[in-house]
Amino acid sequence: MESLILIFKSVILGIVEGFTEFLPISSTGHMIIVGHFINFEGEFAKLFEIVIQLGAILAIVVLFREKIFDSLKSLKPGGSGFKLWSSLMLAFLPAGIIGLLLHKKVAEYLMVPVSVAAALLVGGIWMIYAENKYRNNEKINSIDYVGYKEAFIIGCFQCISILWPGFSRSASTIIGGWIVGLSSIAAAEYSFFLAIPTMIIATAYELLKSALTLNINEIISLITGFIVSFIVALVVVAKFIDFLKTKPMKSFAVYRILVGIILLTLAFFRII
Repeated sequence: MESLILIFKSVILGIVEGFTEFLPISSTGHMIIVGHFINFEGEFAKLFEIVIQLGAILAIVVLFREKIFDSLKSLKPGGSGFKLWSSLMLAFLPAGIIGLLLHKKVAEYLMVPVSVAAALLVGGIWMIYAENKYRNNEKINSIDYVGYKEAFIIGCFQCISILWPGFSRSASTIIGGWIVGLSSIAAAEYSFFLAIPTMIIATAYELLKSALTLNINEIISLITGFIVSFIVALVVVAKFIDFLKTKPMKSFAVYRILVGIILLTLAFFRII
């Protein structure tokens, strides 16, 4: 019975991860909140959340496989692939350094529902402001034209999501993209690509330092969550790109604000 309950929780969290990882609504925030409500917490839960992120990343690799393969063919200096991946690694650096230095403190003090709720609320308000202010200043309509200066600035914005769980890595990088002149679609795609080195390196680091010994039920749980997050992310990312072609991101910001207010209200009355 316990194994079935664990698999059921794995499916729920796999859906949450796949649905929220690349939308500007914070996968970490939703995982913390949902994990709190379904009593899926502790050391294995932390490892689970890390592993199923790779399922979501695999969805990006599949969806953008042609662009990725084309970029890998021109990795020599001066090639378009070299520029893309070197800019992505430069964008990764600020968050990588901040994460390495402060991850333990952030996890200890800010990985809680109240902090996440506040991040959702503040991030939603900032998204509305940034989109209204910068959306008409688009200068870059493709990630192929993102320079090193723009990449570094976007990478610095990614640090916000490291320092404040619930703000959303996707939201912070998209806001950074808007500010340096990327269109919404280009900003979203750059956020997707930036997730590849960011999450693979972060996941590898966490797995290497993890000393957990897993039983068969936990292994099945990890595999289940991985597969579910991959399938859901595959559908959601494709729909998200189609959505951005015709509509602004305001609806995601409004959702964040409403969820943040509800959670803060629940916290005020000590329900969470």
